[in-house]
Amino acid sequence: MPDERELAAEAADNETVALLQDIVLDSQDVQEFLDGLVTIASTAFTGAYGEVFCGVTLLRPGSMTTVASSSERARVMDEVQYGFNDGPCLRAAREGHTVHIPDFLTEPRFPEYREAIAGHGIRSALGIPIRLDAGASAGLDFYSTQPNAFTGTSIAVAEGFARDASKSLRLAVRIATLSDNANNMKAAMESRTTIDLAVGAIMGQNRCSQDDAITILRTASQGRNLKLRDLAADLLASLGQTGPVRTHFDG
Repeated sequence: MPDERELAAEAADNETVALLQDIVLDSQDVQEFLDGLVTIASTAFTGAYGEVFCGVTLLRPGSMTTVASSSERARVMDEVQYGFNDGPCLRAAREGHTVHIPDFLTEPRFPEYREAIAGHGIRSALGIPIRLDAGASAGLDFYSTQPNAFTGTSIAVAEGFARDASKSLRLAVRIATLSDNANNMKAAMESRTTIDLAVGAIMGQNRCSQDDAITILRTASQGRNLKLRDLAADLLASLGQTGPVRTHFDG
């Protein structure tokens, strides 16, 4: 039978998952999701672990950037890592494992970085990998003003938090990609319909074939240095067909 601590941990974990799922559903875009993520992470750990700052670093070939931070101070702490091209979050994202710094004043790793970060009042940190699709990687970084702030239990909680965040972040990225693809398809269909209507108008005015009408439109587009869709829209407007072009996908 699970004891009270295990039940409490499971309840807290379920609450975190629910909060992350709510963020995904309520967020308008990935940035809004990430801002909510670091806010929950920072709030969840601040108090018992001193003041805790949280950030998310995204690594792609040739670049590293903070895509979300719980505060301006958290963003600055990430920037310190970038200056040394090393630190718990960067190493976690690159190597795919948790990096724990119990106390920067006694930490033997990162000799130059540790002095710089301790100078900002940070005493302990956690860097936890967030696995993403398409070769990108990310790290969830926790900074505390207290030494030895993160116990074995809290590290396990943070790792579980990062796992749930990873799932939610991948979902948010996929939703954003699907939304972008849908918007691009709709724009392409509207553009195609505008051009088709303009070609039909040219055919009617000049009593010519579709191929000839397309040639006329393209020649005019090149001569006026206008995109084909823009010229087609101008032509339709001159004929009194103003307003957005409707396609058979519109309700």
